[in-house]
Parts: sequence; structure tokens; C-alpha cells
Amino acid sequence: MEHKPVCISSKRRITNDTGAVQFPCPSCGKETIVRSKQAREIVAPYTCPSCGFTGPN
Repeated sequence: MEHKPVCISSKRRITNDTGAVQFPCPSCGKETIVRSKQAREIVAPYTCPSCGFTGPN
């Protein structure tokens, strides 16, 4: 089964989302944080499932 990236904030797939980003957790680096364009624009918070880091601040 193919892995399809999902936004950590909205739980939506980001397959054709040109404004989406993927980056390692700024705190632990263990998890890949996936953010949709909409989540970034509205500054929706996210939490790393490994270390509990909360962003985007």
C-alpha cells in the first residue's frame, strides 16, 4: 500500500497541495511534520507525536 502524506493539523491528504511542506520535527527530528497550505495560512497548531513539541511558534 502506498503512503500518502497527510497534514498533521487537518488530517487531509496533501497529494496535489502545491503549498504543502514536509520537514523534520524542529525539536527531536524523529518525525516528519506534514503541513497543508491551508493549515500554514491559518497558523493551525501541530504537535509532534514523538516528543510533544507544539508549533508553529
